Amino acid sequence: MMNDQDIYTDKLSLKVNALLIIDIQEKIIRPIFDKDLIIKNIKKLINAYQILEENIFVSEQNPLKLGVTIPELTPIAGFRKFEKMEFSLAKIEEFLKELKDKKITNLIVCGIETHICIQQTVLDCLQKGFEVILISDAMGSRNRADHEIALQRMSQSGAFITTTESIIFELCKTADRKEFKEIRNIILS
Repeated sequence: MMNDQDIYTDKLSLKVNALLIIDIQEKIIRPIFDKDLIIKNIKKLINAYQILEENIFVSEQNPLKLGVTIPELTPIAGFRKFEKMEFSLAKIEEFLKELKDKKITNLIVCGIETHICIQQTVLDCLQKGFEVILISDAMGSRNRADHEIALQRMSQSGAFITTTESIIFELCKTADRKEFKEIRNIILS
């Protein structure tokens, strides 16, 4: 008998994944609860993801007013950036077209704020049939309660919740993989 974790792991291994980094911008991140841990974990996700996978998407909410993605969390290469005014990234047709063209089915989500742009993006993506994996320790809100309630709501709507370390090891799959030493060093940093 398969449990929810088995179903989740199976879906992760059979599908095409994308890492979504939502609105990690200069003016938005300042008041975020536990922001140093969130930044550290998103950096780990980016570093590991660039070794193991290939589809990274970055969104910026109204960058003219709120600033651009903070420099230490800008992927090195091979990512797409989407500027938006809508809170939900899933309202951007160009983004949805890119997901369809690359046959992406799983969205691994991190960023800020959990209860606004992340929640609206996730709920819309779930409605569109995507599998969504929330990296709970790589996202946040100004208030812890907003973060926690949004995680519950998204989970009840069908998203899976995990942590940075857990998702990195699931993407790596085995210690036999040639990239494992690099991945281990990222986790231990």
